Amino acid sequence: MELTASLLEKYNKPGPRYTSYPTAPYFSENFGEAAWLEELQQTQSSGRDLSLYVHIPFCDSLCYYCGCNMVATRNYAKATEYLEFLFKEIDRMAALATSNRTVRQIHWGGGTPTYLHPDDIRRLYAHLRASFNIASDAEIGCEVDPRELSREHVQALADSGFNRLSLGVQDLDLSVQQAVNRVQTASLIREVYGWMRDAGIPSINMDLMVGLPHQTVAGFSDTLEQIIEMAPDRLAVFNYAHVPWMKKHQKLIQETDLPDLPTRIALQQLLLDKLRHAGYVYIGMDHFAKPDDELVKAQHNKTLYRNFQGYTTHKDCDIYAFGVSAISQTDEVYVQNAKNLAEYQQRIAAGGLATERGLRISREDRLRRDAIVRIMCDLELNKAAFSQQWQIAFDNYFSEALAELADMQADGLVELHPDAIRVTETGRLFLRNIAMCFDAYLKQPSEAAPRYSRTL
Repeated sequence: MELTASLLEKYNKPGPRYTSYPTAPYFSENFGEAAWLEELQQTQSSGRDLSLYVHIPFCDSLCYYCGCNMVATRNYAKATEYLEFLFKEIDRMAALATSNRTVRQIHWGGGTPTYLHPDDIRRLYAHLRASFNIASDAEIGCEVDPRELSREHVQALADSGFNRLSLGVQDLDLSVQQAVNRVQTASLIREVYGWMRDAGIPSINMDLMVGLPHQTVAGFSDTLEQIIEMAPDRLAVFNYAHVPWMKKHQKLIQETDLPDLPTRIALQQLLLDKLRHAGYVYIGMDHFAKPDDELVKAQHNKTLYRNFQGYTTHKDCDIYAFGVSAISQTDEVYVQNAKNLAEYQQRIAAGGLATERGLRISREDRLRRDAIVRIMCDLELNKAAFSQQWQIAFDNYFSEALAELADMQADGLVELHPDAIRVTETGRLFLRNIAMCFDAYLKQPSEAAPRYSRTL
């Protein structure tokens, strides 16, 4: 895979990450708690299993690159108070779910879930276990910040049944770490990683980030070599999304310190070459895994799916999400909790749920979501099978998308065949751009369109 400046310049434009379709900016406050309660009642007999998401917004300090909904504080009393509201929300949602629905997946995100003290980690998981029917082989994951972490934190996660941990690394170069206010030594990462292996955690992911201030090819090459030596099971290497109009603290990052275009090309090429040489499979959308990983197998079997937790092997699950800003999902509905911490707690204190906005999607939305998911997960789309499933004439229905894809075919990103659309190896780096061809919302007048981060 050879990247060129012309390709990067042409396709590095704002676009969604497609953890949902339609994307979150199109959610509306017209769809509120009453509509969500009705949807919950009507979907209990759907036959779909459950995936649970818990959002812990707190962090000890602010990372300047962060795009998450978080609260930087060292006042642990805020977390103690938050847990009581979280327990009430869990209780109310659990009361609405029938006992025969099985939880196949649990994920804790943030913020920093390991901001919680070890006893509170155990207490929160025990509350979930008492409230829902969790499968014995459920996938149970948590995001981990190595700073302020203890071996007791890791043991609490292992004792609770967590079998997938994601360790936030970003970059091991000190100058980069200082520029984003996240200083953590390579020796600390190795120590925490060792704790996880010692505790018997079977799957460990590491998060890295490309495009941070002061990143160089030499520095990031050194980071990659150290990470490859540790041999995590998965790697998520995100492109830094500079969105200071959404995240005001990103103004603390000087844009002149961000890598220029030639450096970004070199960083991407370095990443692809080193990880491939180390034996990792590039799934797409920033994700790499060892060849025997479940994500790789699911991609080969065409059972991979994409939702708000990223790539997943649990397609046919409704997501029940708890905590500030958390997003729940059924097959036809998305809902998001209040994004402001005080507002979230006020809604729960009032005796209801924390629903702030949502969306019931149309058949057209579901059809286009299916096309986008298949492209991003399978890396191909069988036109005949898709046409039969949705009762459409594919080439006519997607004539506008096919015209855009023809230009991408000329650039070597896709192959257009009479019976299929296939993403090339180079095209895996441009999945967001390819998916955008199927996005009807992007065709709306520009004044109505939300602002997105750049795709590369």
